[in-house]
Amino acid sequence: MQEFFFSLTWLVPLFPFLAFLIIILFTQDNNKLSHTLSIGSMVLSWLVGWSVVFSAISTPHLGEHPIHVSVPWFPTGTTSIEIGYWIDPLMAVTLFMVPFVCLMIFIYSIGYMGYGTEEEDPNYARFFAYIALFATGMLGLVISENLLTLFISWEIMGLCSYLLIGFWFQKNYPDPKKITPRQAGLKAFLVTKIGDLFLMLGIIYLYSQAGSLSYADTLFDHEFLTNLASTPALPIFGGWSAASAIGALIFGGAVGKSAQFPLHVWLPDAMEGPTPVSALIHAATMVSAGVFLTARVFPLLNVVVELEHHNPAMGIIAFIGAFTAILSSVIAIAQNDIKGVLAFSTISQLGYMIAALGIGAYVAATFHLITHAFFKALLFMGSGSVIIGCHHEQDMMEMGGLKEKMPRTFWTFLAGGFALSGFPIITAGFWSKDEILAHAWEEFMHQGLVSWPFFVWLLLTIAAFLTAFYMARQISLTFLGKPRGHHAEHAHETPNTMTFPLILLAFFALTLGFVGIPEEIIGHGNNWFHNFVGHEYPSTPLSLPVLLLSSALAIGGLGIGWLVYGRKPMLQGEMDPLERGMKKVRLGWFYEAMRNKFYFDEIYNATFVQGSIKLAEIFYDFDYHWVVDPLVNLIARISRWISRLLNEFDEKVVDGLVDLTGLSGIKLSDLSGITDNRVVDGLVNGIAEATGWIGEKVLRPIQTGKVQNYLLILLISMLAIIGIYLVY
Repeated sequence: MQEFFFSLTWLVPLFPFLAFLIIILFTQDNNKLSHTLSIGSMVLSWLVGWSVVFSAISTPHLGEHPIHVSVPWFPTGTTSIEIGYWIDPLMAVTLFMVPFVCLMIFIYSIGYMGYGTEEEDPNYARFFAYIALFATGMLGLVISENLLTLFISWEIMGLCSYLLIGFWFQKNYPDPKKITPRQAGLKAFLVTKIGDLFLMLGIIYLYSQAGSLSYADTLFDHEFLTNLASTPALPIFGGWSAASAIGALIFGGAVGKSAQFPLHVWLPDAMEGPTPVSALIHAATMVSAGVFLTARVFPLLNVVVELEHHNPAMGIIAFIGAFTAILSSVIAIAQNDIKGVLAFSTISQLGYMIAALGIGAYVAATFHLITHAFFKALLFMGSGSVIIGCHHEQDMMEMGGLKEKMPRTFWTFLAGGFALSGFPIITAGFWSKDEILAHAWEEFMHQGLVSWPFFVWLLLTIAAFLTAFYMARQISLTFLGKPRGHHAEHAHETPNTMTFPLILLAFFALTLGFVGIPEEIIGHGNNWFHNFVGHEYPSTPLSLPVLLLSSALAIGGLGIGWLVYGRKPMLQGEMDPLERGMKKVRLGWFYEAMRNKFYFDEIYNATFVQGSIKLAEIFYDFDYHWVVDPLVNLIARISRWISRLLNEFDEKVVDGLVDLTGLSGIKLSDLSGITDNRVVDGLVNGIAEATGWIGEKVLRPIQTGKVQNYLLILLISMLAIIGIYLVY
């Protein structure tokens, strides 16, 4: 039975792809049929996917012996690229999460896009086609057997993110500084393409070393990895090994896709897309793909550590992840857009996962990847429910008092907020986040104060407190107190198609963490998640100081956030208490910088964007005003002058010589005619006449017909010949 379910793996991305084709080609005029096809395809993918997942869970030693099936795709000279599917623990746990979360988002989209109401989106069917294609890309990436098909799926998601973020492309704002959906989609596409370039270079570099992109021949061939770790990289990488260089290049793709510093700027603006898109991008699919990719190539990075006890590429990964986590947490505190807070929260949590992989916490990073997908999808969908319930209001300063008006949304959002904050024991986020902090602490204790693990632990610990604080702020501003705006006063609960998925996701946000409870708590060997996903890697021991500290940080952050924003809720027109407090201690400038995302957009615009425009203007002037066009025009003028000169030479000299030659030919012809007529013809005619005269006057009379005359002539002739002979 397991083999049967495994053989169906290739169908998982096929169902939504077929739905996309059918909707685009045939059913765009039928909204109900379109969303039925899209949701139905995801139901099939979910059922087949979970069948594969549970078959994988019941397969012993799957980590040592992954299941993979591939067939030749297209030739590459002496070899051929193959296409197929790969089943291992990382694939299984990710496949548990992706189709289910996507299905919840698809169902939720019916209500959000206004089906059956006056607010039904005019491009409703197209939206469901796009999210079906998006799911195709992520599911294809998860089951891919090699890096090439992974890259193709990766690019499908990049295209869909552009289409979905800019879905409301016709929308404009009175404020010219506010980015439009059209601009946000283009920004996301271009920024992520920077990372994609590094990913492509890493894949090419790996192929040049292995002659294959199959996981079996590269990432899971220990002999090849060992040789690659012993091979010097190209000179541009200094003294790195080829394994470190390839791993760093491939990680560049994750920096773009998972919005890590310095390519994090696209993700907050992606909020311009419909909220289901935000949930897809920030939870189940696009940004998770970067962490999944880094986890997938982790053996490539870890082999260097096994040989040399240090990998500079992993140090860079740890730094980028930890710095991104703290930076985004600080920015999130000062955001007023309900989705903007969650956007920076996503960047921060992705930084957690990336930093964990950078310090070798493979299992912890994967664990947090899965739990985060559930509670972050819940929070984004909850924010969308708030937006719809508040008649498309997104400013939390205009909300308040929604707890009674939207009870289902409130309680599910509260569950997601507590999970994100790492509320102790009862939330999944606590167990997964605590394992990352515990691993960083353990590595820090082994390597000492001056080490990457200490840096990671310190920044992630601070970020954990800030996360709890800004979630308490968001919950208080949105749901507690009294309405501060007209839309909040008339808010209403959203339909069941939106709240039912919230309830299911809330269940996993609270309970999923129990599969990874440390062995010290539930008994040795009973940490199911570690045993299944990464038994080949050392488990993270329970650290009581870290457990108590992370619990205190979560409770303390939530408590302080409630004291500032919830105990005495803000009134309409009142200044943000944090802003007021920071201004009192002369840190108002810092709060303003936080609100403006530390001006990264402005800095990038002033340097990279304006620099590119200025460079383009310089090249334009070089081409049009300074060098190229003037040189071309000069050459053209010289060519025209030479052409005129040659024309004059042709008319005055060449044509004169030709005419003279022609006239001379005519005269010579006339002279030849005279010579021919009077000399040649006269001579020929004279010879003819002389011959005729001799024949008639001389030779003819001799012919008498008498023999005696002929004998006489013969005798005379012989005597003449004898005489001549005798004389000479």
